[in-house]
Amino acid sequence: MSTAPKNRVLARQVRQMPPPTFGALLRITWQHVRNQLLEAIHEAGFPEFQDAHFAVFSFPLPDGVRPSDIARQKNMSRQAINYLLVQLEGLGYVERRAGEGEAADRRLVYLTDSGWQIADAIFGCLRRLQGEWAQDIGRERFDVFLDVLTELAAKTQEKTVERSAR
Repeated sequence: MSTAPKNRVLARQVRQMPPPTFGALLRITWQHVRNQLLEAIHEAGFPEFQDAHFAVFSFPLPDGVRPSDIARQKNMSRQAINYLLVQLEGLGYVERRAGEGEAADRRLVYLTDSGWQIADAIFGCLRRLQGEWAQDIGRERFDVFLDVLTELAAKTQEKTVERSAR
């Protein structure tokens, strides 16, 4: 009879877990934000909106954009985005229609009135959370936090553009 599995269990119990890394802290915080956003959207009268729909309803919002551009922005396949767009169209949150001017030959994604109401619920919830967090940790610290996130986001986008140009 082998004692190896028992020894591994004991070794895991003895080993101390390190504190969460910045990635884990970002995920924990982001999950809280997503839960708050979903709750706000449901309270605004859109109970059919699902967590997966955030892939389309995230910055930048899809208004006058080709589905393939949405897929590229969200780093998803065109098939996956199309699946979500069909759902969101069925719910009345987006519509695909011919563009204007040079884009008249393409079907572009536009938010409907209901889609803009969802966007308003999202922005309202984010403003509320931003105020709460600024109060929790202090306005000055929160402003530094935003500055750091803004800088990291810009650097991340620069690196993404560099990689895609190769």
